This record gives sequence, structure tokens and C-alpha cells, in this order.
Amino acid sequence: MSRRPDAAVCGANFFDRPADRVARDLLGGWLVARTSEGTRRLVVTETEAYLGAHDLACHGRTGPTKRNATMFGPAGRWYVYLCYGMHWMLNVVTGPEGVPAAVLIRGAGELSGPGRLTRGLGIDRSLDGTLAGRRGAAWFELPEKPVAPRRILRTPRIGVGYAGEWAEKPLRFVLAHEPPIARTLK
Repeated sequence: MSRRPDAAVCGANFFDRPADRVARDLLGGWLVARTSEGTRRLVVTETEAYLGAHDLACHGRTGPTKRNATMFGPAGRWYVYLCYGMHWMLNVVTGPEGVPAAVLIRGAGELSGPGRLTRGLGIDRSLDGTLAGRRGAAWFELPEKPVAPRRILRTPRIGVGYAGEWAEKPLRFVLAHEPPIARTLK
């Protein structure tokens, strides 16, 4: 895989914004990861936003712990944790330092589901706390042009039923397929 010469890597300023904006803006961009099989570049197709301590589905809602400490750090760092003792979850920290906000990457390319994504890319806890930049093991590149709003579906997040009213907030963003292009047959 060769990188696009004009590829704009998402830097700290991109991530130093509210998680729901970052989650939406990552759609259609590229998740680039160095793997044991080489570098892979996948279109981001699904994300979820976690907004901070007031968000009852957020890991940081009860304050910093050994597991979630990365969420409280600077924007643009990877937050990777183990879910159900078997699936690594890939998140990128957003917003100002001290606010536990992040975006979960739920799907990219043909890898649909956060556990399948990390398994397919060989991602584990060793990425936690590292910079989401080209010098690291994985980063994001902006799409060539922003995704049209009509192509973005917003739904409630998945697997957060314990979060009361926060379980129903439309903080999951999914890249919808383009409608088929009508063709005139001759």
C-alpha cells in the first residue's frame, strides 16, 4: 500500500473537538494501520461517540482508573481496552485534556464490528496511550472530500443499555452506501 501523496493526516487539532463531531468527521476517511502483513488502509464506516463524565455510557463517568486513564489525557491518543475479556476496542481520545471523551471505531473497510476490526488489524492493549499519528502504528487520514450528510446514519449506540437515557442518544454514526446511479440504456 502506498499512501496518497496529498493525504492529510488527522492531527491533535482535529481530535481536540467534541467526540460527536470527530465521530462524524472520521466517516469516509481512512484508518491506516501498520500490521504484521504490511500497512493496511481502510475506509472508516462506523463510529460511536462518548462525550465525557456526564455521558453515563462513557468509561470515564466515575473518574480515572488504571483501565481508562488514557481517556483523560490529550486528544489524538489511542485508548484501547479489553471488552468482555476477549475483544480489544479501538478508540481515539477527543476534546480537552481532563475530559474523558473518545470515539470508538466500530468498523472500517471490510472489518465490521469493533472486535473484528482489532482482530483483523492485530491491535491490542500495546497501542493504548500512543499517538494516533503517522509515526505510530496507526493513524487517520481525512477523506478526499467530506461525506455528504445524506450518507450518514445516526442511531443509538450498541451495547450500552445500562446507561439509562444515554443508551438512546443518537451517538453512533454509520456511513451509508451510495444509492445506485441511474443509467440510461441505449
